[in-house]
Amino acid sequence: MRLDDLRLAFPTPAGPLPVLDGVSATIGRGEFVSIIGPSGCGKSTLFNSMAGLLQPDTGRLLIDDIDRTSSTAHCGYMPQQDLLFPWRTIAQNAALGLEVQGVPRREARQRARDLLPEFGLGGFEDARPSELSGGMRLRVALARTVLQERDVLLLDEPLGALDALTRTEMQDWLQRVWSRHRRTVIMVTHDVREATYLSDRILVLGPRPTRIVKDVTVRLARPRTIDTLTDPEFLRVEALLLRELRGDGSAGPRASNSPATT
Repeated sequence: MRLDDLRLAFPTPAGPLPVLDGVSATIGRGEFVSIIGPSGCGKSTLFNSMAGLLQPDTGRLLIDDIDRTSSTAHCGYMPQQDLLFPWRTIAQNAALGLEVQGVPRREARQRARDLLPEFGLGGFEDARPSELSGGMRLRVALARTVLQERDVLLLDEPLGALDALTRTEMQDWLQRVWSRHRRTVIMVTHDVREATYLSDRILVLGPRPTRIVKDVTVRLARPRTIDTLTDPEFLRVEALLLRELRGDGSAGPRASNSPATT
């Protein structure tokens, strides 16, 4: 995936409000990349542009050098809420994306049933969302996204609503799912430690109107475990990201239109 100078402003009574200010990046096939930035900087706007839900004013989104700007066919998108329908079973919820794509209902639901045990949901295929914990509902939502068989998965703060213990468990589980399926994953998160633990790279956004001010490579072996949290490289990256978010990184948050790489 290549983001090529994405720019976008929202109309307001006072005039255009610039949100994206020339966002450019290249994301390799199979990478796990997190996006972090200060509150209100435009993370969701950028994410919705990548998902094809918003049309940038200028710039392009390319997948394998094919222009996919404003297309929704290139990615599976998992929003912050699980958006499970309470009247549908777990298998029926997981199959919904396939049904929307036109896959026959019986085939879609069978494919969902075949995948759910891999997500720790074997035996819950006929349960309703109200019978599941928050972590299990998250697994259903991610299974629904993976089932769409898109090469790129966009995850918008997928673990943000979970308690601390469940969140830690789900981070390990998400790492295992990514390792097994090797899709390109791009995740928005507010949690610096979560981004460091899960990612191959982390893109740091500056204040609005936003651009990428830091492109950080995470050089930690996989699979990552609780011991990773005390690895000197983990601590170095975490401290670097916190400095950037506070605006006291060595390059400064608005120093350049070209992302610094670490």
